[in-house]
Amino acid sequence: MTNQASTKLSPLQLELLKIYSFQPTEEELRELKNLLAQFFAHRFAEKAAKAAKANNITDADLDKWLEEDEQ
Repeated sequence: MTNQASTKLSPLQLELLKIYSFQPTEEELRELKNLLAQFFAHRFAEKAAKAAKANNITDADLDKWLEEDEQ
């Protein structure tokens, strides 16, 4: 008896599979990777800003912490 793992793909994974169905070039893949990186970086920055605001962390606090790490 074989035990096969059932794996469901996320909506993002399904969309990425559709992209590969049209055989993108290496350049198109690089562009897609850059777009995804920008999207997730932007999303992270928004969430970090929201968390900083909720915890009353200022830009001055962040700068001070960075300076402490450099020493």
